[in-house]
Amino acid sequence: MKRQALWLSTLAVAVLAAQPAFALDLVESWQAALQHDREFAVARAASLTAQPRRDQANALWRPRVMLTATGGVASNETQTQGAQFETPTFGRSNDVAFSTSVTSGTLGRWAVTAQQPLYNPERRAQQQQLDLSANLAELEWQAAQQALILRTASRYFDVALAQESVRVLQQQREAVERATTEAQDRFKMGASPITDTHEAQARLAGIRAQVLAAESDLKIKQGLLADSTGLPATSLSTRLPRAQGGTQPMRALEAWLDDTTTRNPQLRMQQLAADLAQADAKKYSLRSSASVDLVAQAGRERLSGSGDFGNASNTATNRMVGIQLSVPLFTGGYRSARETEALRLADKAQAEAERTRQDVAQQTRATWLGLQVGAERVQALDEALKAGTSRRDATQVGRQVGDRTTLDVLNAQNDTAQARLAVSQARVALLLDRLRLAALAGQLDASALQAVNQDLGD
Repeated sequence: MKRQALWLSTLAVAVLAAQPAFALDLVESWQAALQHDREFAVARAASLTAQPRRDQANALWRPRVMLTATGGVASNETQTQGAQFETPTFGRSNDVAFSTSVTSGTLGRWAVTAQQPLYNPERRAQQQQLDLSANLAELEWQAAQQALILRTASRYFDVALAQESVRVLQQQREAVERATTEAQDRFKMGASPITDTHEAQARLAGIRAQVLAAESDLKIKQGLLADSTGLPATSLSTRLPRAQGGTQPMRALEAWLDDTTTRNPQLRMQQLAADLAQADAKKYSLRSSASVDLVAQAGRERLSGSGDFGNASNTATNRMVGIQLSVPLFTGGYRSARETEALRLADKAQAEAERTRQDVAQQTRATWLGLQVGAERVQALDEALKAGTSRRDATQVGRQVGDRTTLDVLNAQNDTAQARLAVSQARVALLLDRLRLAALAGQLDASALQAVNQDLGD
């Protein structure tokens, strides 16, 4: 199923990229970014380390078997004095001396050792660290998925607002061009002073400069979205929110704060970092210093060659099974110093976790309050736009009858254009706040993005 979904997503991106121009919605942008966003690709690769870390944690308590083999040239001399020797033929002899000698002989040695940990607090702390590290990698992956949605939405709406800015400025430029032509005609007829023409020309030059800047800004933002989605920058046509978007009922602030406390990825990652630091401190405590292992070993060694007494050969075979106790008696203060350092780092990590908890709560309150007043703000800006449009129309009529100047008309047109952009910006901010609040609560996923996507215009 995962391969099929990935294939369909890739096919959809390819179809979109093949089209000369299309209205790209928010979900389509996110689906394309899943395959092409480089930052997300880095996070995906990092997330794959979680399962190997769990495998390492499980392997810490399994038996370890090691084979060692040695071959080379060696010398060996032994002398034994005062030994007792007894045979059936010669009887018993005391104060016997034995001497062997092999000079530059051939050495062969092999050994198989198996070791099973029975009691090892340091290894248990390592296991805890690996499990926590795997959990941390999974949380980082969840945070990266939410970050991709937010990043894609932000870039998408940046393009949408930039396109709207270019459109509004181009309309304003056309209106100023008409006003400039009208001012010139009225001056030629003697119906208006030359100052009206100069004011219109100055405003026209200014609006042309604004259009060029807006078009440049649009290309930059289209490039960012294109890099993230892999789609052609020149064919991206985004959509702005509808007038009735962002009116969903809000849950109480306390409910959101409870969700962020338990589900916020950043907060959970910071708490895991504190737990990791605590586990690291356990590895160097006095209680973790001793270890008990079940050990089994089998080996053989052979040395053959010639020496002071002629040809000689020494062979030794050993086998053993037993319990091994290891206790570090003196490490020069290394373990105690490492424990002190780890404890201080654990205190630091815990303090950072508390700071993150406070920051997340503040962000949640600010975003929730932004949503609370966001709809009313959009409504107020809508009313301001309607009033500004009426003022512009009335000013144009007043200019025709001589009650208003050309500068009054230009100012009214500029105010109306700014009001229109302010409305679009407020609607976008409202939708982005919805996504940010969901991310803070650890609830930002495809369904939350789809809900916002439904509030976009046609």
